[in-house]
Amino acid sequence: MNFRRLLIGAAVGIVILASLLGGAVADRLFGIKPLDKLFPRSGGLRTGEVEQKILTEESVVIDVAERVSPSVVTISRESPRRRVLQFSPFGGLGVREEGGEQDIATGFIISVEGLIVTNKHVVSETGVQYKVITKDDKEFVVEKIYRDPANDLSILKVSPTAASILEPVELGDSSNLKVGQFVIAIGTALGEFRHTVTTGVISGLGRGITAGTPFEGFVERLDNVIQTDAAINPGNSGGPLLNSAGQVIGVNVAVAAGAENVGFAIPINVVKDSIQNFEQTGRFSRPFLGVRYQMISGEAAILNKVPEGAYVVEVVGGSPAKTAGIEENDILTKLDGEAIKEETGGLASLINKRKVGDSVRIELWRDGQTLTVSTILVESGE
Repeated sequence: MNFRRLLIGAAVGIVILASLLGGAVADRLFGIKPLDKLFPRSGGLRTGEVEQKILTEESVVIDVAERVSPSVVTISRESPRRRVLQFSPFGGLGVREEGGEQDIATGFIISVEGLIVTNKHVVSETGVQYKVITKDDKEFVVEKIYRDPANDLSILKVSPTAASILEPVELGDSSNLKVGQFVIAIGTALGEFRHTVTTGVISGLGRGITAGTPFEGFVERLDNVIQTDAAINPGNSGGPLLNSAGQVIGVNVAVAAGAENVGFAIPINVVKDSIQNFEQTGRFSRPFLGVRYQMISGEAAILNKVPEGAYVVEVVGGSPAKTAGIEENDILTKLDGEAIKEETGGLASLINKRKVGDSVRIELWRDGQTLTVSTILVESGE
């Protein structure tokens, strides 16, 4: 009998101990805290810390959006209305009306005098009227467009009034960006949803891309751009990519076709160089070589048994490149002794360091032979 009582007592003790341990486990799973003193938590973030982290990130985004949005504008285009015949999915022909005023892109204010930065490709059409629209729905007619074709940038000029003071953004520094850095994008998503705010991180630096398609009427090679997973859609082009301090670190320019969360932005330091050039001369004055090219990376060079450099797709007639004897299918490997590499910004980066009128020496590879040519850079820009 005593032995039986001993067994029952032991069983009850085990049940009580299991209940305590079970409470500890439940405490971990459901955030109930009755056993913290008996079973202290170790490692990881407490619920309060997680909530604090989320609130801090939310506060940053809210603060940046509220401060910067008044400096972000929607760009609209007004073109003549016309009727276009189209096939109806239900049979027969229908009529679709095109033209009129349409939101097409984004920009941001850089001076109280009415200078606005956007992409060149969004204001490339002639014979149409462009407007900029602020967050509080004030409209300004674009009086002048200054285009920088080398960097897919444009500066728009509008005339603010005493009753419509413009608020410029703060430009940051893109020289010390880090992969994984938090970023915020603001823009007119899909040409429809003004001042859309999205967030993400810097996914990569020093990327080289070919932006646009022949069907869109432009193809641009851009080197040394920022890659981000912040949602960037058509209509975001020309809008700011911001750091957590609300400073512009890039100009959103493109999104990878057929991919999700792969967008690109022009580093703001490139923009600042263009702005400085514009302020000094009243226009964009850029050195021009006159080649369209595709960068060959080090890996691609090894696989194809060719040198790394800029593969020439086309030589512009009458250009310095044409005068120097550069031909299609040449691979430009060095400029004034400096290697032309994709990871350092490619050919465009080296050309942009020169001035109009500079003489340059170019080393190139052609049919297995290394040649050296010289030419003088001329002005490109509007």
